[in-house]
Amino acid sequence: MGRLVETGRSALRSALERVGRGWGRVQERRPLSTDLLESDDAYLVVFDAPGVRGEDVDVTFLDRTVEVNLERFRDFYDGYDLVFPGRGVSLSGRVDLPRDAEVTPEGANATLTRNGTLHVEIPKRGGSSDVDVVEESD
Repeated sequence: MGRLVETGRSALRSALERVGRGWGRVQERRPLSTDLLESDDAYLVVFDAPGVRGEDVDVTFLDRTVEVNLERFRDFYDGYDLVFPGRGVSLSGRVDLPRDAEVTPEGANATLTRNGTLHVEIPKRGGSSDVDVVEESD
């Protein structure tokens, strides 16, 4: 009976791992959730960016489109085995600014917040050309 139980557990673990990897791939194909906001001076694009560090974020601005690529890493926990690897590790998203938006990447900045959102602010007309990502301090 013990061998049958162990075989069942092994089959269940294998099935959970396959389902988890499939779910992770679905997450990687689905674009990040975003909001686009506008003020008199700038556009603000807010991306969901859970579980990433500033150095793992790439922000690109091209032809009124903000593109974000995130690389997450799974932490390993002593004494635990990964049974359901359901979180995608390579995530991306993009937002198109309105056609009449008069902006350039100069002066843009990106802030990775402690609560797992990435704020990309693009001023209307003017500024400097690099988009740096900073993390909120504690």
